[in-house]
Amino acid sequence: MAMMVASLLLDAVVRPHTVNVRRWQGRVLHALIMTTTFGLCLAGSGNVSVAAVLSIALMALLTVASNAKYKMLGEPLVFSDLALIAGVVRHPRFYFTAISGRQRVMLAVAALIALAAFMLLFSTQLQPHLAGVGVLLVSGLASLSLLRGRRMKSVAQAPDLANDLARYGLLATLLLYWRRWRLTQDPQPCPALPPEPQPPTPTPPELIIPELIIIVQCESFADPVEIAGPAQHALPGLTNARATAWQWGNLDVSGFGAYTMRTEYGVLFGRSETELGFRQYDPFLTAHGEASYALSARLGAIGYRSAFVHPHDMRFYNRDQLMPAVGFDRLIGEEAFALAAPGGDRYIDDRTLGASVIDLIEKAVEPTLIYTVTMENHGPWDSDIARDPRGRLDAYLRHLESGDIMLTDLIERLSAHGRPALLVFFGDHRPSIPGVTAPGNERHTPYVLLRFDADGPIRDGGPGRIDLTPAGLHHAILGCVRPETAQTGAIALNPREA
Repeated sequence: MAMMVASLLLDAVVRPHTVNVRRWQGRVLHALIMTTTFGLCLAGSGNVSVAAVLSIALMALLTVASNAKYKMLGEPLVFSDLALIAGVVRHPRFYFTAISGRQRVMLAVAALIALAAFMLLFSTQLQPHLAGVGVLLVSGLASLSLLRGRRMKSVAQAPDLANDLARYGLLATLLLYWRRWRLTQDPQPCPALPPEPQPPTPTPPELIIPELIIIVQCESFADPVEIAGPAQHALPGLTNARATAWQWGNLDVSGFGAYTMRTEYGVLFGRSETELGFRQYDPFLTAHGEASYALSARLGAIGYRSAFVHPHDMRFYNRDQLMPAVGFDRLIGEEAFALAAPGGDRYIDDRTLGASVIDLIEKAVEPTLIYTVTMENHGPWDSDIARDPRGRLDAYLRHLESGDIMLTDLIERLSAHGRPALLVFFGDHRPSIPGVTAPGNERHTPYVLLRFDADGPIRDGGPGRIDLTPAGLHHAILGCVRPETAQTGAIALNPREA
């Protein structure tokens, strides 16, 4: 009973708080999940007190993690976050450099104490272990029966994370959303793009089909004027790109400070959050079943070769398996770049990455798609001279300038290349910089879409400013390849932003 009361008190402090009273479905699911957890710990330890403490500790860990995530990213814990546990084991440096050395030491000490306590209090008697197995089976089957019952069919039918968390609690929402995600089916295969039309002579600019399509997804790239305020922080490359762009505007990304894969999926696959449903929280987990929607697959079917360039471990988000499965002919990862200098920046800088993309452009013979994901401006942004908000902002702006130079370099090269081309450049999400930025209603990043013909950039005739979702940007890209496929409905903002 004490374990259950403690867990309910912990659940009550999970943020956000949009309603004051939990619904009965959440209460019952919470009790069953805690009982199942207790049974599992008892089966493993054979000690009732240890099992109860471990169950409360797990609930406390989830509560702290969810509230910390909400404070930093503006979103509570979701079921798909648990899939990142494997990523923490595989890429500890990627995650643990985001916390201080003192915090890392405290985590290590706490883990050692917990392990020692478990070993000392472990029971060698068989009976309590068997009792734990019995509790685990009974409560687990009861949970499954409740989830499948008619009383749960109307609960959490569509994603509404903040309100569902308030209605049903953290544990129940994690389980309910996982269950809805598991029941989501793959969509029907995407129709093939139409064959190349016979253009009139002379061909109007809007019908010139690009032979080169360069897409740059720039890590944490945002308009510094919106982040830092003063106009002197304006980026010259971005300013010039907007002035000459065929189309530009705000990209209405759903994440803040993280979740690169959500924006990446939207641009690559073109399926909206409404279409994804419960898959929207980590669409890469199910993207293999939606391969026919990917730009690489659709353009590959009409003759484009494609390369995915990312100066990082391709096993992250399982890109090493996903990208070939969705039609990319070539993957270029961190092994293709010189290692960062010892003591220097952790990631390959954007100018170096841009130079490698230009090299691919020069070598391209066939119609080619190059999708590039940068890494330089990934946090944390601790400055060499000041580990405070001002120092972090300065470090962020310095890296931002490098991405802006990369944009300028690509524009200059494509302008002189002498082949019809399309350049798309956008930020994946805004940065989460302690003391500088915080999650709120404004989450958009900039995007620019520039079209080039054999004589240089096409400077007029485009629609100009249009604010898009990532899925809308996907369809804008396809519209430049096959104008008849343009979907005006796809450019609307997400309902939460409209």
